[in-house]
Amino acid sequence: MSAPVEVVLCADSAGQLFNCAVFDPHSGSEFLSYRGGNTSSRSLTVLNGEYILGAQLGKNFINVWEIQRKDQLQQKIVCPGIVTCLCASPDGLCVLAGIAEAIYLWEVMKNCVLCFSVVQLDSSRIPEPLHILSRHSLPITDIHCGLMGPQARVATASLDQTVKVWEISSGEMLLSVLFDVGIMSVTFDPCEYFLFCGGSDGNIFQVSLCSTSIKRDKTFQTDSDGNQVFKGHRNLVTCLSVSMDGTLLLSGSNDETVRMWDVQSKQCIWSINHKGPVTNAAIIPAPANMFLADSHPAVPLPRFSRHLNPSEQGDGTSSGGMCLRLGANTQEPEGTYLEKADELYSLMCAVTDKSVFGDGENTKVRVSELEEEVKTLKKINKDLYEFSTQLLTKPN
Repeated sequence: MSAPVEVVLCADSAGQLFNCAVFDPHSGSEFLSYRGGNTSSRSLTVLNGEYILGAQLGKNFINVWEIQRKDQLQQKIVCPGIVTCLCASPDGLCVLAGIAEAIYLWEVMKNCVLCFSVVQLDSSRIPEPLHILSRHSLPITDIHCGLMGPQARVATASLDQTVKVWEISSGEMLLSVLFDVGIMSVTFDPCEYFLFCGGSDGNIFQVSLCSTSIKRDKTFQTDSDGNQVFKGHRNLVTCLSVSMDGTLLLSGSNDETVRMWDVQSKQCIWSINHKGPVTNAAIIPAPANMFLADSHPAVPLPRFSRHLNPSEQGDGTSSGGMCLRLGANTQEPEGTYLEKADELYSLMCAVTDKSVFGDGENTKVRVSELEEEVKTLKKINKDLYEFSTQLLTKPN
């Protein structure tokens, strides 16, 4: 059997059978399992397609596995506190963890030394946020951002029984959907045709974002336009993920099951029982080395530094870390991301114009040539029209 394009990676809070495991998204058969400990919610990630990282539930360290090995590495990433969320950058160069009020960033350097920076607010100068999205009346339970860059939409779920869709560029609320229960998880499909919302009652609600009758504020109701319900879980839905082709929906729940659904038919394709509430479940691209038992990571995982300052390490060596205090040394306001994107687009257009038309006199010459070409094409088109007319009107 050829290696799959996508796999399911999931974990539960019990860790009796495995800490996390990899499954076939189509059949539910188990490919690999990783032993040792248990992983907390929203803290399971893949680093550079070569390592799996999972923050230990209730502890201040991160477990590490090589992608094709079942047992943990002896090396653990010791953190300054309990990790509440964890992710790795797509390029495999950074690992970020939320610890208390700070975000810790470990950067994989070219010399294979890892250090971290702490991103925190400077109390003397708090930077102004670009937007404040504050329409929810109770705590937010999940947030998901689409794939459209500066034009992306963001969905937020809340215990106030609503899911809201926002536009990043303007901060405008595009849609608010009211449900009968609190919503614990939310995700888009890759094309953002549908919004999937996991309820505290175990139901998963599919909301169509392409309906012609859609209103800004609406109450969820099943209909023929794409608003449907997936029924099967017996407890709150903790996590949701959609395959890249948009045909499969993965869900994890506190009822200790992971379920794969066919989006079109709303039928459960397979279900996997766990020994505890499911904390993480996601459909991810299959790492290249996952099914190669003899392979080894191209770059050995170096030791993560726990301290920022050399004096804290006790060995006189420098970790290379630094503390980033947002807004502390700002001389003048920098342009926003969208303004920088507009500047880059203008620059690209200018370069394209120059490469196509040239500069100065060359531009005038090129414009004249194009005008002559247009005149020639118009004449040819006129001749063809007259010839066709003669053929059609010619008597038999």
